[in-house]
Amino acid sequence: MDFDQILARCGDFSRYQFLLLTLFGVINFIVSLHYFTQTVISFVPDHWCYHEKLVNKSFDEIAEIYAKFPQPSCTRLLDIDGANVTVSPESCTRWIYKYDYGYRSMNTELNWVCDSAYKARIGQSLFFIGSVVGTLFYGLLSDKIGRLPALILSNFSGFIGDFSTIFSQSVTTFSLCRFISGMAADTNFYLMYIIVLEYIRPSMRTLGLNLAVGVFYTIGLVFTPWLAVLVGHWQLYLACTSLPILSVVLYYFVVQESAQWLVTRNDVDGAIKRLKRVARFNKRKVTPSEFEEFRKHCEKQRQKMGGDEQVHSTLLDMFRTPRMRKHTLILFFKSMVITLCYDAVSRNVEGMGISPFVMFSLSAIAVLPSSIIVILLQDRIGRKGMAAGSLLVGGLFTSLAGVAIAYQQHNHNAVLLACLTIAARFGVAISYESGSQYATELIPTCVRGQGVAAVHVAGFAASFLAPYILWLGTFFKAAPSIILGALFFTGSFVCLLLPETLNRTLPKTVEEGEVFGKGERMFDFPCLSKKGKRSCDSEEEAYERKQSLTDFDRGNESADENLNSAA
Repeated sequence: MDFDQILARCGDFSRYQFLLLTLFGVINFIVSLHYFTQTVISFVPDHWCYHEKLVNKSFDEIAEIYAKFPQPSCTRLLDIDGANVTVSPESCTRWIYKYDYGYRSMNTELNWVCDSAYKARIGQSLFFIGSVVGTLFYGLLSDKIGRLPALILSNFSGFIGDFSTIFSQSVTTFSLCRFISGMAADTNFYLMYIIVLEYIRPSMRTLGLNLAVGVFYTIGLVFTPWLAVLVGHWQLYLACTSLPILSVVLYYFVVQESAQWLVTRNDVDGAIKRLKRVARFNKRKVTPSEFEEFRKHCEKQRQKMGGDEQVHSTLLDMFRTPRMRKHTLILFFKSMVITLCYDAVSRNVEGMGISPFVMFSLSAIAVLPSSIIVILLQDRIGRKGMAAGSLLVGGLFTSLAGVAIAYQQHNHNAVLLACLTIAARFGVAISYESGSQYATELIPTCVRGQGVAAVHVAGFAASFLAPYILWLGTFFKAAPSIILGALFFTGSFVCLLLPETLNRTLPKTVEEGEVFGKGERMFDFPCLSKKGKRSCDSEEEAYERKQSLTDFDRGNESADENLNSAA
């Protein structure tokens, strides 16, 4: 009896799985608040250099006075005499801010605008550097000490980083705090993602995981900017978003360590202990003989892998064999494309003629429909078809949005810009959600923590290029959209070289990963073949067939023993 069978006996889509999905939803809500804190605390409203003669004027009058200058936000005036305005050669030291909904951001509070605008960008860069370091560190840790401890430590790092940012007043302390906060970025999400995936029935993964992401992540994103408006100050906002992270510590008393991971670490007793707890929670009766049969299966597999001399796999083992190496490099490239485009679209909410708070919420709404699309289609057309198709659609949306914006020149239509941006984010969000599940399923269990971490790090590394790609738009408006569109289309093509994982037993070892999907052709999709339709049978029937084969083998073994004894 292998792991899938014993998990089915204990319950693979019952009360415990519903509890896991609820807790995963809470994680998604917390993560949505954490990941975009940098964006929210750095919102910069319309602003102009201060002059005593502007104090009693309306914002429209001030904007009209400065409209004649190429840099209205950073031009200091020497004197204002009616229509005659004299420019001062000195730099601005004080500003008039047109606060959106009265919210005071960090940039406005510390005057990190104009010549000092780079200070907030340094913090953002350190956040991404921290995410690279943290993803590698906690990913490696999750394969060494377990998914659950790494998840709790990662979230605690996010709390320390965000809460300490409240007290930072200089570039140095601010950057250090953002580095610590960044160490939690993504690992505070995908480690729980892995735990849920390794405890839930394969046929229900798409529905459960994407529904939790779509509902809770969307609620968090839509709620994020208005929480800032409600509290009115960036320090209070950070306090409100960082404190809920501490609740993840309580997961230690509720969530079971991944039994599948414990098996790969040869801790079968620990795996059985967790499975018994799952069975008890699900009110399932599993006999001791079934657990003993599972133990014998694990022991037999361990002996095949070298017994006590077995060497635990590492990330480097994913590059030692040709097929695993090809799949790993494709996953790296796909993650780079998706993360780069997702980050560029998500953070581009300023300068569109609409309040960044409104723009942020509107673009966030696209996450829920994208999750619904993934739920409806991913189990029908398969992981490979969904990954390739969503990247193709994302490329079309991104290209059309960018080209349309480019041809508007200086006469921006705010409503059209908002619609195009939401459409672009919709396509990217589909790619992001389908890609996360595909990569997690394709990477073998023994290196899943490290492998998923490395894939996400590749994406974060690519996101460093986002500001520079957007900067190319100052020379040619359509350049960013052309580059991002080309990346999307290339990513869509290389996804066709990956094997399908829909309703298939996932690889647990690197050796299984090397032969997984061997012989599959580039355009083989489950929805287009009779073989694929048969593979989409209910998971219960698959387990029954599997159990029948096991019982048949046991019967043959008993018959052989009887013949030997008779002889």
